[in-house]
Amino acid sequence: MTIEGARERRVGSGEVELCVAELGDAEQPTVMLVHGYPDSKEVWSEVAVRLADGGFHVVLYDVRGHGGSTAPRRLRGGFTLEKLTDDFLAVADAVSPGRPVHLVGHDWGSVQSWEFVTVARTKGRIASFTSMSGPSLDHFGHWLGRRLHRPTPRALGQLLGQGAKSWYVYALHTPVLPELAWRGPLGKHWPAVLRRLEKQPRDAAYPTSSLPTDAAHGAWLYRDNVRTRLRGPRPDAYAHAPVQLITPLKDPFLSERLYDELERWAPDAVRRTLPAGHWIPRTRPDQLAAWITEFVTGVEGTAEDGRTAPKVPDGPYADRFAGQLVLVTGAGSGIGRATAFAFAEAGARVVAVDRDAESAARTAELALLLGASGAWAETVDVADEQAMEQLAGKVAAEYGVVDVLVNNAGIGLSGAFLDTTAEDWRGVLDVNLWGVLHGCRLFGKQMAGRGQGGHIVNVASAVAYQPSKVLPAYSTSKAAVLMLSECLRAELAGQGIGVSAICPGLVHTNITSTARFAGVGAEEQQRRRKRATLLYRLRGYPPEKVAAAILRAVAHNRAVVPVTPEARGARLLSRFAPGVLRAIARVEPPL
Repeated sequence: MTIEGARERRVGSGEVELCVAELGDAEQPTVMLVHGYPDSKEVWSEVAVRLADGGFHVVLYDVRGHGGSTAPRRLRGGFTLEKLTDDFLAVADAVSPGRPVHLVGHDWGSVQSWEFVTVARTKGRIASFTSMSGPSLDHFGHWLGRRLHRPTPRALGQLLGQGAKSWYVYALHTPVLPELAWRGPLGKHWPAVLRRLEKQPRDAAYPTSSLPTDAAHGAWLYRDNVRTRLRGPRPDAYAHAPVQLITPLKDPFLSERLYDELERWAPDAVRRTLPAGHWIPRTRPDQLAAWITEFVTGVEGTAEDGRTAPKVPDGPYADRFAGQLVLVTGAGSGIGRATAFAFAEAGARVVAVDRDAESAARTAELALLLGASGAWAETVDVADEQAMEQLAGKVAAEYGVVDVLVNNAGIGLSGAFLDTTAEDWRGVLDVNLWGVLHGCRLFGKQMAGRGQGGHIVNVASAVAYQPSKVLPAYSTSKAAVLMLSECLRAELAGQGIGVSAICPGLVHTNITSTARFAGVGAEEQQRRRKRATLLYRLRGYPPEKVAAAILRAVAHNRAVVPVTPEARGARLLSRFAPGVLRAIARVEPPL
C-alpha cells in the first residue's frame, strides 16, 4: 500500500535503514507522523493527505522492523527507546535540517515520541508534540508508583481498571507465542478484527501486507522498554515543547485516568477528547487534521512573540468541541442563540441559521467575539425543503461536513383542538417537525457518508410526554420529534452518530411573544401573548441553562434530556404515574 503523492527515500540510522515518505512543500513547517503497534506509516495516510493539502510538509516513516524499514540483526535490545530516539533524529536531520519539526504520535508512536520530547539531546529539534493513545512510560511509571504507595479505594480501582485494559502487554512479553500468533492465524484475521473494533467499512485498505512481520518485530518494543521504565521511571521526564493531548474516550486499551497528572510534566498541555476508539488516525482523520493544523499553526505563530504555547479556548467542553463544525437552526434568539454562544465559548466553528437574516448575522458576530474559531450566518426557513437542501450543499462545500447539528428552530401554537384549523396544523408541523426532518435527513446523510461520526440534537419539549388540553398541535409536533430522535439514535448508533432529544420546560425566550393562539380574536391573542410572556419571565429559567444541557448531552451522548425541574418531574410521572399527568392535562392554564 502506498500513500498517494508521497515521495519515498531511505534514511540510515546505525545498522537499520528507515523508509521515509514525504508529502507537500518541503519549505513549509514539517509535521512528522509516527505510527504505533502493530501498524506501519500507512495508518496515517488519511491524515497525512489532509495536512499536506493544508500547506504542511508532512513526513512519515516506518519504525525500525516495520513496513519498508529494516530490522536490527539482533532483535533483543534492538528496539530500546534510546535507539528509537536515534532513528527520530536521523529522520529529522534528513527531512528538516536546521528547523524543528512538529511531532505527532499514535499508540507506540506516541510512547516513543514522549521520549523524544523529554530527553535533553532532542531539545531544539521538536517545535510541538501531539500525543494520542500512548502515554510516556516514565509518566506511567510514576502514576503507578503513586497509586501503589497510597492504595486508596479510588487508586486501586484505577490500577485494576488499567490493568484489565493492558492484558495485551502481558501477552506480548510471553516468549515466542506472540510471533507465532501474528505469523499465523492472528495476522490473517487481524484486518477483519480491526474493522469490527473500529466499525470500518469492508473495503478499508488498511492494514498493509507486512502486518505479520511488523507485529512480530514490534513485540520487542514492549519487551525492551516496558518493565525497565515502569520499574525505574526517569524523574526528569519534562516536555521541552508545547504538548497537545488527544484522548479517544472509547479506547479499549488505555484509560483516560492515565493523564490525570499530565500537567506535572507538561504544564501548558492542550487537551482534546473524541468519542471514538483506539485507531483514530483511520476513523477520525478530519478532526485530527483540524486539531493538528490549529495547534501547529498556533505554535508557529507564538514562536515569533516569545510565547511557548498557543492560545486555546478555555470554555466548558473546549477539549471536546474546539474546532468542530456546529450548525444551529433558530440561532437568531432564545435557546438557539444561547446554544451557538456556548459552542463558540468552547472554540467550535459555528453556523448560525435563522429565517431572520439580521438576527443570524448578529449571533455569528457575537460568537466570534466569544471565542468561536469561525462563525457564519445563513438565512433559511427550515420548513422549506429546497432551501434546506441548498443550505446543506453550501455548508458542505464551504465549511465542511457538520460535526454537531442542533435542530432548534420552532414555533408555538396554543388552542383547543377543535379551534385549530388544518392550516394551523400545517404551519406548526412544517417548522417543528418537517424542519427537524429536513435537518436530520440532509446533514445526517452527510455525517454518515463521511464515516467519521457526529451528533444530532433535536430540541423537543417537555410537552412531548406531558399532554395538555390547550397544546395539541404543539405537543404532537414535539412528541413526533422525540420519537424521531429515538428511532434515529437506534439507526445511526452503528455509524458512530449520536442523537439526543432535548426536552425543556418553561424557558424564558421570545417564543411566547410570537406564539399563536387559535380560536381567539386579535385583541385577545395579544393579551394572551403578554400574559404568557409574563409567566415565562417570572419563571425565570434562562436559555443559557438549556444550552449547557445541550453541550452535556452531546459530550456524554445522552438520549433524552429533560431540562428544568418541571420537565424532569413530568418525565418521571410519564413513566411511573401517567394517570397523574392525564389529570393535570385537564387543568385550565392561567391565561
